[in-house]
Amino acid sequence: MGIYLDHAATTPMSPAAREALVAQMSQVGNASSLHAFGRGVRKEVEQARESIATIACAHPTEIIFTASGTEANNLAIKGFYWKSIERDPSKNIIVVAAFEHHAILEPVVWLEEHEGAAVIYIPIKPEGVIDLDALAQIIETESEHIAVIAVMHSNNEIGTIQPIAEIVELAGGIPVHTDAVQSFGKVDFDFAVLGVRSAVISAHKIGGPLGVAALILEHGIDITPLLHGGGQERDIRSGTINAPSIVAFAAAAQSAAVDRVSNFERTWKLRESLKERILRAEPDATFNGRSEIMLPGILNVTFPNTESDSLLLLLDNAGIAASTGSACSAGVQRASHVLISLGLTEAQARSSIRFSLGSSTTQAEIDEVGSKIGSVVESARAAFSVGAGAKS
Repeated sequence: MGIYLDHAATTPMSPAAREALVAQMSQVGNASSLHAFGRGVRKEVEQARESIATIACAHPTEIIFTASGTEANNLAIKGFYWKSIERDPSKNIIVVAAFEHHAILEPVVWLEEHEGAAVIYIPIKPEGVIDLDALAQIIETESEHIAVIAVMHSNNEIGTIQPIAEIVELAGGIPVHTDAVQSFGKVDFDFAVLGVRSAVISAHKIGGPLGVAALILEHGIDITPLLHGGGQERDIRSGTINAPSIVAFAAAAQSAAVDRVSNFERTWKLRESLKERILRAEPDATFNGRSEIMLPGILNVTFPNTESDSLLLLLDNAGIAASTGSACSAGVQRASHVLISLGLTEAQARSSIRFSLGSSTTQAEIDEVGSKIGSVVESARAAFSVGAGAKS
């Protein structure tokens, strides 16, 4: 099948998660039903909730299961905003980091366009960390009108980890939400210590199944729900509870927690090995994201005078799966907003790709990538040169 270096997009299911998923799928019963079958499934769900809460350092009542990280982020951002303006219409400002995932940015833009929200973007320093001084100034000027502040725990494209606890301290009583999808199970994550009002975690980033995630919402905090129906999950996320996926989520989280330190150390070494091999083949390559603390498996690389789409296709032809933060809309390539926020030019951003390593990555795979990357980049440069000549 080739070499899979796109773990930040999704991860292979762990054996423990697969086993738990299959076992739970053989059970029958709706967790909201009062009969013995339903009570049996409910017991399994609540045990899973307790397990995930323990790993995240939260209370079980703070875990609200959703169908995806995107849903959970929408629920948090819209829920805090709607509750804020319900109480005080003047509290309509959303403060958000400029390099957030689209699961945060798109709901924010939607609220701006349809619900009258005002949006302030926190600038990002070149090393890939938010500008705390700029945030402090925003809070000092607009604190009475801010509904929510959203800053991701770690960035999915460049791997930098953000100073969330310091952000919470600056915020005072303003709700702070953090997208922790890339962090949970990979680096230290303590919901209680961070002090945020809410966070999002997702199963398929840590060896669990697709289609299940969770909003961690501080006990006693009330937000406006997106869905209305049966009143499940604290009456904040109605819908039939996906017991098999939830139980498998807990199994994946347990495995990730047990192996987190060893996986971090091992993956970091592989990342550094890949970085070394890339520089050996392409000395002009540069790396994006340089904070003191980083996710272990993300390496974002700029190869000058290339196009990321060509690089990805050539890598794919060589049996290597990577990704890029750019997207294609109506045939027009867009540069990564994350890289632009760091100060990269459009051309630099469009010549960058992300390798993301995981627990199943091997040194042999890294060595093979290192042996092929030079020829891949050379071919991409040749294609770029032809394209540039055609444009001129």
